[in-house]
Amino acid sequence: MKLAELTVKAFTDELASSSPAPGGGSVAALAASLGSALSSMVGRLTVGKEKYKDNWESMEKVIESGDALKDRFLKLMEEDTEAFNDFMAAMKMPKDTEEQKAARSKAMQEGLKKAVQVPLETLKACKALAEIALTAAEKGNPNAITDAGTAALLAKAAGIAAAYNVRINLGSIKDEAFVSETNQVVKETLDNIFNLADQAGKIVEKALG
Repeated sequence: MKLAELTVKAFTDELASSSPAPGGGSVAALAASLGSALSSMVGRLTVGKEKYKDNWESMEKVIESGDALKDRFLKLMEEDTEAFNDFMAAMKMPKDTEEQKAARSKAMQEGLKKAVQVPLETLKACKALAEIALTAAEKGNPNAITDAGTAALLAKAAGIAAAYNVRINLGSIKDEAFVSETNQVVKETLDNIFNLADQAGKIVEKALG
């Protein structure tokens, strides 16, 4: 059964087990999916209400993006666990001969790159989440402004967690150019997420007085 199809209790029980997957990468994607859903909710609490008519168009875009991101993050939650399992399978390959050792090493390096790509995609998508959360805070129904703020916080937290998962796997990758380029993408994307989420937070704090 897919992780997304488990009950909340079943998922958290699986997470608490001795199995290393699902782990932090899947949790990051799930948290971001929840933030996306919250952003869509704020949109739907805004569109259709006459007093917020000037913001309907902006919030319709939030709904569209939020719904798409919600599903994308759930897919990434599955992919993160799959990437870990693929890497573990590579580690278990035979290593009795030089040829086997070379094949195993190649498979492990490929597995590590896949294990980097999934949380990297989560990180990039968290930037998109932070963008719509900021719009929701700026233009959404003010009665739901704390929901927009929560979405922004989830984008930030999930982004940091995804970056952790990228960086720990980069530490074992031998392709220096790949490592350098990926580290730069991580830094730039996190900086953008922090900026967007902090802007949303300031709007929420101002509204709360």
